[in-house]
Amino acid sequence: MYKTFGTHNYYVYMLTNKAKTVLYIGITNDLKERLYYHQNPEPHSKAFTAKYKCKYLVYYEHYDDVNVAIDRETQLKKWRRDKKEALIKGFNPEWKFLNDSI
Repeated sequence: MYKTFGTHNYYVYMLTNKAKTVLYIGITNDLKERLYYHQNPEPHSKAFTAKYKCKYLVYYEHYDDVNVAIDRETQLKKWRRDKKEALIKGFNPEWKFLNDSI
């Protein structure tokens, strides 16, 4: 099957809670929609992000190839907290919540 280059969007992203004590790493093809669902979880949701109130976007990367995005998500999930924090600080030095800019 032929795939047109540049027509697909995939995002690897990091969310945190209000106190910035928890990090969640995810992947999606629609970042704005995914953020909406993190901010409005189903009642009684047992999801990690709902349990720990991770709904604030602090970091994201864009990819055209889903396999590259999946590999990157897997890589980031293996990193220690300090390495993830350094990545966030390089992209978003003040750890501003980026939800409204998406």
